[in-house]
Amino acid sequence: MVTKRARVGLAVAGIASVGLLFPAVALAEDVAPSSATESAASSGDADAREDRRESREERLKGRQDELAAALAKELGVSEDKVNAALDKIRSEKQQEHKAEREKRLSERLEKAVSEGKLTQEQADAVLEAAKDGVLQGGPGGGKGRMHG
Repeated sequence: MVTKRARVGLAVAGIASVGLLFPAVALAEDVAPSSATESAASSGDADAREDRRESREERLKGRQDELAAALAKELGVSEDKVNAALDKIRSEKQQEHKAEREKRLSERLEKAVSEGKLTQEQADAVLEAAKDGVLQGGPGGGKGRMHG
């Protein structure tokens, strides 16, 4: 004979498993597009990424304009002056981040050379390509980000 406590436990377990099952199924359906959709998506990936990037830039510009207007009003200065200051600060921060990325890349390349994984010439070529923005996410600020 099954006790009341066992029945309640089974009911809770059943409800919990159904609650976990439906989101997993929904997620699986969203993640696994049909092959026709997948083909169309892969051909339009570059365009979609570019559209998202442009959209992000527009939203950022809009937020900066709103912030500049509010700061200008609060400080009693022109919006142009505030925008110029924000642009200057952003540029300085970007240069700092670029220098830091270049430093980290140089350190990793030096380690690879010392471990015999790369020659110094190869390391120099990689660093130069990164500085020129040829490598994605490198110190040159190429598209994409480095992971790892």
